[in-house]
Amino acid sequence: MIDEGYRYNFGKGVDLRDAEDTLLLALLAAEGIYGECRVRMDAAYAVDQALGVIVVDGATEVGQDVCGIFTAFLTREFCPAAFRVDRLGKEALA
Repeated sequence: MIDEGYRYNFGKGVDLRDAEDTLLLALLAAEGIYGECRVRMDAAYAVDQALGVIVVDGATEVGQDVCGIFTAFLTREFCPAAFRVDRLGKEALA
């Protein structure tokens, strides 16, 4: 379960599979900083196709960096208006 993180909501023009592929690239980039093992242990995400949402765990330093990389990649790939990102706290996810 993700206790705190970031929810990425995508517009109708964005294929969620493409956005998830972009997240996988962000995870790969984070591996360059932290190594594969630490990313496997400290990064998590969930995809909800029905809602068009990706939630990324932001509770760890690794997760925060993955979110930053992911947001930068999304902005370049789609454009800032193609998605919205909201910070979630423990009470918002309960």
